Amino acid sequence: MTKQINIFSLFVFLFLNLNAQTSLETEKIINAKDYGIYPNTFENIAPLLNKMVVEIAHFPLVKLVFEKGRYDIWPESSPKREYFISNTSTERECPSKIKTIALLFENFKDIVIEGNGALFMIHGKMINFAFDHCENIKIQNISFDYERPTMSELTFDEVTDRMIIAIINPSSTYAVIDNKLKFYGEGWTMKHDHTILIDPELFAFYYSKFSPLRKSKATELAPFKIKFEGDYSRFKFKKGQVLTVRDPIRDQVGAFIAYSKNVVLQNVQMHYMHGMGIINQFNENVTLDKVIVKPRKETGRKIAAFADCFHFSGCKGQIIIENCETGGGHDDPVNVHGTHLKITKRVSEDKINVRFMHGQTYGLDAFFRGDTLDFVHAKSLQIYGTAQVKEVKKINDRDLQLTLTNTIPKGFKEGDVVENVTWTPSVIIRNNYFSGTNTRGVLLTTRKKAVIENNTFFRTGMHAILIANDASSWYESGSVRDVTIRGNRFVDCAYNQVPNNYIINIWPENHKMIPDYYVHKNITIENNIFETFDTPILRAKSTSGLIFRNNKIVHTDTFTNEKGGKPSFNFVQCKNVEIDLHKSDKGKFDKIQTKNMETGDIKVEEK
Repeated sequence: MTKQINIFSLFVFLFLNLNAQTSLETEKIINAKDYGIYPNTFENIAPLLNKMVVEIAHFPLVKLVFEKGRYDIWPESSPKREYFISNTSTERECPSKIKTIALLFENFKDIVIEGNGALFMIHGKMINFAFDHCENIKIQNISFDYERPTMSELTFDEVTDRMIIAIINPSSTYAVIDNKLKFYGEGWTMKHDHTILIDPELFAFYYSKFSPLRKSKATELAPFKIKFEGDYSRFKFKKGQVLTVRDPIRDQVGAFIAYSKNVVLQNVQMHYMHGMGIINQFNENVTLDKVIVKPRKETGRKIAAFADCFHFSGCKGQIIIENCETGGGHDDPVNVHGTHLKITKRVSEDKINVRFMHGQTYGLDAFFRGDTLDFVHAKSLQIYGTAQVKEVKKINDRDLQLTLTNTIPKGFKEGDVVENVTWTPSVIIRNNYFSGTNTRGVLLTTRKKAVIENNTFFRTGMHAILIANDASSWYESGSVRDVTIRGNRFVDCAYNQVPNNYIINIWPENHKMIPDYYVHKNITIENNIFETFDTPILRAKSTSGLIFRNNKIVHTDTFTNEKGGKPSFNFVQCKNVEIDLHKSDKGKFDKIQTKNMETGDIKVEEK
């Protein structure tokens, strides 16, 4: 008996020891310096970087370690891939979808990229990093910036109706040719312009125009100091304002994460992103923790994002955005949505052709076998049937053919749309600071549970939170079923949208109302502080189960000339609405307005 126990013990010891050795063998620490990649050389590390990534791809468990310092990357020797990316560019704007990627990981599993405070400096135009078909991947303690951002910035030093003297940011390379100012960069010139004007004292952002300066007579008074002569009487420019201008074409993105699972970005600083921001496309489980989108302080720049900061298109699982900060974007800090595709043809009882409708979104792998889709009437956004996908056939970059496991539901009309509801995420957005944008703070359309809590929305130019859903403009789906907005601080938001400057806007684009049908359901807004210069607080349409309670309203005098006098609460065809107002807030809000509603559809109390 003792001999048998000893043999068994020996077997267990050998088994555990073998597993321990196997674990140690698979935990591979890769130091970039072992591949000749050293910081602060100011040389192009792209060839060595590409070679290293290819060589480590076969390891099952990797920690890739960079030393602290600066690493420079040029596009000529960086990898190139064809990527169709949501919300970027049309066929005419950008016919080629070939992208250049500084740091590319394809089909990696179980890898941590440790930056140790490394700064990757991008030259030309590139995607800073991309994760393509990866699983269990984490990038941390790393920063990205552009040597010459594709955003040009200048500050007004002197302003009259006939003359402007501007100081150009040193990163904005330029030339004065034939008395005209031309911005250029590493391998590009600015051909068209999209312009945002910044009031640096208020950190308020406004749509503007570069044409007054582009058409002016320009004279270089000193390096980075330009005198413009023209007629500026209509534009109300002021000393100290900053004009930020870019070419509108979104030919690259800041980061591209696609068809991946369990992705974590932690302590990642994006000091400049060209084209779009961090794009997540058909991913499952993504966490952004301490991701900062702001220029490096020493650059003196104001803009870090060419467009959106964090964008999620067709994702599922759990999205977590926490402890992040955005401060300087030409578009929304956060956008989470799906995509409606238009039904163009009923091929048979179980087969339909569908099309990507918005110009900047197409060519994606938008459906997979086994996915569930909803049929939606485009005008009313009414869901009237479901089906499962049996087969997906790509007709061209715009059109797909879907074979279903069941027949097309009754009520079908060509021109209706479908939404892939398998790829809809649960969302947590908490403990973030969103500022420095002329547009919205958070756009959210997902049917899974969503929580927006303990964030600060500081002077977003438009609605701090927009819950939309449409099948006629951007085709960004879909309906929400469970949203909680709590513990947030909203400071002077929506100054660009007077008079409809509602801080929270629940506004689906349903152009036809169906009696007793509601696009959105179950939205709770509680324990928030609204610090606002005007009366509008909340607007909602086609929503059932809307609660507004335990919120505080504080008046400010920030934008004294931007008041539209709209009702504080505006509801159109909503049901089961509960509004609880503090008596102490009386006088800080205006009336409650309703349309297409019965008396019993809304309950108002003062506590």
